[in-house]
Amino acid sequence: MPDFQPFLMERIMSKHEKDVEYNLSESGVHPVLLSELLGDDPGHIRHLLETDLNYPHANGIPELRENIAALYNGAKADNVLVTVGAAEANYNSVRTLLSEGDEIVIMLPNYMQIWGVAKNHGFKIKTFCLREDKGWAPDLDELNDAITTDTKLITICNPNNPTGRILTEAEMEAIVAAADRAGAWILADEVYSGAERLTDEQCPSFYGRYDRVLAVGSLSKAYGLPGLRIGWVAGPVDMIDDIWARHEYTTISATILANKLAAIALSSEVRPRLIQRARDYIRKGYLVLEKWMDEHGSTLSLTAPQASAIAFVRYHLDINSTALVERLCREKSVMIIPGDHFGMDHLVRISFGLPHDYLVPALDRIHELIDELKNS
Repeated sequence: MPDFQPFLMERIMSKHEKDVEYNLSESGVHPVLLSELLGDDPGHIRHLLETDLNYPHANGIPELRENIAALYNGAKADNVLVTVGAAEANYNSVRTLLSEGDEIVIMLPNYMQIWGVAKNHGFKIKTFCLREDKGWAPDLDELNDAITTDTKLITICNPNNPTGRILTEAEMEAIVAAADRAGAWILADEVYSGAERLTDEQCPSFYGRYDRVLAVGSLSKAYGLPGLRIGWVAGPVDMIDDIWARHEYTTISATILANKLAAIALSSEVRPRLIQRARDYIRKGYLVLEKWMDEHGSTLSLTAPQASAIAFVRYHLDINSTALVERLCREKSVMIIPGDHFGMDHLVRISFGLPHDYLVPALDRIHELIDELKNS
């Protein structure tokens, strides 16, 4: 059997997130109740109850693809493929674009799915970093040094997981220019778009800035609907068709009920309400996290996230981040994500887009372990 790179973050979450009392490992906001999504519109309920539990359109029902296309300037339904979460969109996009030995340039830190896919399929991996000492701004010199005429794909996460950093317009244009020089594709994971903390203006997409862009989205982060497992990829029609061909080998389709519920979520009536709900959780939760951080003085430090419901917190304690998380799970029944699962030790990713009466006691338990470590 060939060597296999496990997806470390998802493995630790799969094993522990349902067993702890307080789960601060998820990166989206507190999930929406089905009753919240449907509201008081009896038409939605009747529409769902009249559903044949059959296969939907393999590429996503037309209403859903039209609602997704409306999120991207100039896109139409044929520019969109609906997938089982953003994870499938990422996987099939990368496997469509690259073959063994092809060169990929990956932003770090990042959700490490694409990095693991690249390792497991024999791609040539290069990286460029977001710099903590520069507020998690991208090192564009490092990007330009990494890209060669052999580069086939540049992968971006914007807003970024785990830092919550949003690329500036100038940084986005620099990334596009670098891709254009190499004739490379850009895969932009934009699942946190809509989860802005400091503004009500949604951060811009890479879609439409360049003719070789694939934009990936999801309902799991800014919409609070992770259980629907609905994601998508938007891009040129011919490339979307090629990715769709791989989709038929992996999942064939998302479920018909998930398609219909997603179409409701992304409708012009419901989507603004879900986005505002997410921003409310993020803004209120961040105030709780900020106060908690202040209570720890020099032990903890943070570059405040501009978007997302997660913070990438540096701690100044003599313990490995995975060891810290394992102790939290075992001794305090709280789960967060270790920084070394993003390739950076002595940092942890903490969720804060949660109800006050859940977030506060969870942070109190982390506080207990920090005090025990300091006193020992």
